Amino acid sequence: MVKKILLGIVAVLLLVLVGYYFYTQYTYSEGIRAGQLVKFSKKGFVFKTYEGELNLGGINANQGNGAMVVNNMWDFSVVDEAVANDIMKYDGQKITVHYQEKVKALPWQGETRYFVDRVEPIK
Repeated sequence: MVKKILLGIVAVLLLVLVGYYFYTQYTYSEGIRAGQLVKFSKKGFVFKTYEGELNLGGINANQGNGAMVVNNMWDFSVVDEAVANDIMKYDGQKITVHYQEKVKALPWQGETRYFVDRVEPIK
């Protein structure tokens, strides 16, 4: 009797973990963003992940007579090491990235919900 209860608890726990894993892999949205690559690094205490920052630029209307340029920063993560190596080539340059937004990121995937899977320089 006790073995059946323990087996049932383990089975339910396993189903919950598998369900949570698939929940975190769900792509909520995907698209492209363009901007200047400001920062890209590999960081983390236990799980080393690739993290980057893209300056999307933009103009914000000032209350005075002019306009003020605003730094609109966008944080992203990269899982694929080949994509990370491509991104490192474009430090300080304008690039276009294709990304997928996940519902939730697992700790070993990255710090953000935005995962870049392609990068192209802007000519």
